[in-house]
Amino acid sequence: MRNLRIVFMGTPEFAVATLDGLVQKGYKVVGVITAPDKPAGRGRKIHESAVKQYANKNGLFIMQPTNLKDEIFLRDLKLLEANLQIVVAFRMLPKQVWSMPEYGTFNLHASLLPDYRGAAPINWAIINGEKETGVTTFFINEQIDTGELILQDKTEIGPEETAGDLHDRLMKLGAELVLKTVSLIEKDQVATKKQPLDTHYKTADKIHKETCKINWEESPAKICNQIRGLSPFPTSWTVLNNGDDLIPIKIYGAKCQEEVHNLRPGTIKFTKKELKIASPGGFVELTELQLPGKRKMAISDVLNGLKIKESAHMT
Repeated sequence: MRNLRIVFMGTPEFAVATLDGLVQKGYKVVGVITAPDKPAGRGRKIHESAVKQYANKNGLFIMQPTNLKDEIFLRDLKLLEANLQIVVAFRMLPKQVWSMPEYGTFNLHASLLPDYRGAAPINWAIINGEKETGVTTFFINEQIDTGELILQDKTEIGPEETAGDLHDRLMKLGAELVLKTVSLIEKDQVATKKQPLDTHYKTADKIHKETCKINWEESPAKICNQIRGLSPFPTSWTVLNNGDDLIPIKIYGAKCQEEVHNLRPGTIKFTKKELKIASPGGFVELTELQLPGKRKMAISDVLNGLKIKESAHMT
């Protein structure tokens, strides 16, 4: 049985479940590497990463390098004498870092690799209407998300599941997979599998603001998948043309309705409790949204305070 000395690398809440699993199982975590503190929010108060907050509470040694190639950081990392590094939702590592430990550096990725390599696998799986996804552990190499596979675990995606819902489930599933992976490494029982070399796989590129804008020329099903896949963050958006007012709206929830009609895409149908937007082949019924300067609200509450004109439409 190998005596593991682990360095953990991660930043957001998604990584905390894995770090906690390692601590609860009694593994020796000799260091935690996370993002530097930075100002956030309206008050620009200094914000510590979720991983740093957890590490502080549990008395773990923390490093927050701005440059992963910095000689002082590399020296201090080597002094920890780790023989295994685990990466969950961090950043790309230089070879000097990932090649350092004797038993390698492995990463947890929230997809079934080789599909959905990239920064936003959870979002894109739902946006693309997938029925299944999962988590993967793999040894890091020179290129992003291409290293040899260790373990995978699959799960179904519910028809109404949002990116937030799936994030929380994969966070727990991923933590369990990491513990299984560490156990194999501890027992020297890892059998890896190379990823295919061809490039005909779905990608999970970083999501930008324009990715989030709804195109009402798309089908209701595709629009609803986009809304689910971007909820609660970074959130789909559209613009309500309400007479002389152009109102940007964030959309958190919607229902898909297939129906034959001859309305122009973006046309609004509404009652005191319902707001439906026409798109080819049906309607998208909005259920939860946010107006500028307001909190997120159910559609019935929005309609109580928003006067929609007959000529209003979405763009």
